[in-house]
Amino acid sequence: MSSQSHRAGREGLAGILENPVVGMAPWIVFGILSGPGRFEIAVGIALAVTVVLIVAGRWTHPGSSWKLLEFADLVFFGGLAIVGAVADAGTLRWLETYSGEISSLALAAIAFGSMAVRHPFTLAYAREQTDPSVWDSPQFLRANQIITGAWGLAFLVGALAGGYGDLVLHDPDNLWTAWVIPIIALIAAVRFTLWYPEALRARALKAAGQPGPEPPGLNALLAPLAGLLVPVGALVLIFEDGLWWLGVALIVAGVLATKSLRAAT
Repeated sequence: MSSQSHRAGREGLAGILENPVVGMAPWIVFGILSGPGRFEIAVGIALAVTVVLIVAGRWTHPGSSWKLLEFADLVFFGGLAIVGAVADAGTLRWLETYSGEISSLALAAIAFGSMAVRHPFTLAYAREQTDPSVWDSPQFLRANQIITGAWGLAFLVGALAGGYGDLVLHDPDNLWTAWVIPIIALIAAVRFTLWYPEALRARALKAAGQPGPEPPGLNALLAPLAGLLVPVGALVLIFEDGLWWLGVALIVAGVLATKSLRAAT
């Protein structure tokens, strides 16, 4: 029984680690936590998450090769931790201000660079979840190019928003540029990563005349994103003085849009 439980636990953990969303966890954590006065904490937690994921990956897949994202995680956050430990006060202030944009641009470069050499970083995760017979198919590569592109776009949006807040607004903790826009972009990428493969599998079954669920439409993708307008509206009511009307409008729009999209789904 103990051996069976051990095997079941390893297989369950492997299923979690095979999702590229989990592989993005260190970057997501760092992107959310980084900011003035939080550099060391953000780097430390992101590096710790990286090490945990690498160790867990080797335990669930003994002898497996390194994924591009694992290597990038370790080099980037390990390097930032070393720089932060030896940096003077001025350099540390600069890192606290711009480290979020730097990390977002680095990951966008990894995403678009891996797409340019036709080896998108999500490919390693997708291969762990699919039959080897489809690994070399053009459709499989194209699907991973699209998913990787969604992540690259999300981090590029976050970098541009953060840069606007830092360089134009001179407000690194601006509600919109430091929090709302980057986090919504990340959630959209997460949602797309979950929705797109499901839609492709359902369409393939339908095209082959095999039984299966109906392919989820765009409504299924957009409904959870529309629901984000409600918490954003609540944040506006709490933190944006004088913009209560915008907060109320966002909440109402979120409720109505979510209800409409779910009804259509």
